[in-house]
Amino acid sequence: MTGDFGSSTFIPPGKVSDFFGFQYMRDIDAAGKGHNPMFLDRVAGNVMKMLSTRQRKLFEDAAREQEPLLQEIAQKRFPLVAAFHRELDGKTPSESVGLSRKAVISYTADLFELDARLAYKRAALFGALAHSMTSQQKATLAKMKFGDFNSWPEIDREEVRTLRPRGASKLVSVGYMTLASEFFSWYAGSVEADTYFCPERHGTYFGGFYLKDMPAMGQKDFDISTSLTGDSGAAFVDTLSGNQRARLTAVLERQRKPMREIINVRRSISTKLRGFLRGETPAERDIVALGRRYGELDGELSYEYATAFATIYKSLNASQKGTLKTLRALNSREVGTAFIYSDRIRMPDIPDSSFLFGSK
Repeated sequence: MTGDFGSSTFIPPGKVSDFFGFQYMRDIDAAGKGHNPMFLDRVAGNVMKMLSTRQRKLFEDAAREQEPLLQEIAQKRFPLVAAFHRELDGKTPSESVGLSRKAVISYTADLFELDARLAYKRAALFGALAHSMTSQQKATLAKMKFGDFNSWPEIDREEVRTLRPRGASKLVSVGYMTLASEFFSWYAGSVEADTYFCPERHGTYFGGFYLKDMPAMGQKDFDISTSLTGDSGAAFVDTLSGNQRARLTAVLERQRKPMREIINVRRSISTKLRGFLRGETPAERDIVALGRRYGELDGELSYEYATAFATIYKSLNASQKGTLKTLRALNSREVGTAFIYSDRIRMPDIPDSSFLFGSK
């Protein structure tokens, strides 16, 4: 309600294809460093340092091969974000009755199919790498405790940079670090860790990550507050009238069923992907089918968010809007820009989002 299209496109790379336990590992970190940039650097750096040159090359080749798919996932979000902002701003197509639930669900199913294909590629790589490790490498990883930053050897940030691919694009470099960190969390974790997800894994089209993560961008040591979401959400709810609050909380009951199904779908995907660790080859079509169902559920949640947010926003008075503007701790806006994950770009040509609206 207080942001714009550009800030709503921002999303951490770790929030796609997240079936490898990394989110759980960072959220339970005994040292409380899970939401600090040092966390990923340290775990990825230790993995890269432990691997042989040939094994690191596998990660590099995979990061380069997966770059177009990562790019496609980010860009495919744009029409959906644009449609939600049109609903919020009252700029829906003429003769439209508003967002189409069916169209939104179909579109997010397509989006999450790409997400599932990326996860399949990563799991296949991780399984092959796990079976190629020497006993010494396995012993090195065994000393690094899952969910305990303090058990991981310190590693210089400059040393981490020397282990990254040379001459790589930013997205390839990010993909490489993601592969290294998620390999450890997957290898050392469990199906339960892989099934775990943060609630903001869903409905990622409304700028919440921009508010939460932007202050940490480019910082070496910055702890993102784990209470920020709850505290700012509570302050927002306090700003609403009784009727507005009821419109918001009514969404929770309608989302309860799809959220429960999401748990089952994630567990099924995670269980099948772990077959690669056992030397099996799960069928990609099964992962893709589950991914599409996952996307349908995400679309259902997102449709509920978008329509509720737009309805509430249109009923706010000037005083409430002023309060919300004050509550927004990060007041920068992204006019003329968008994000490929956390990388700011000039505003691209965005396909017309009218197909996501229903007609009279």
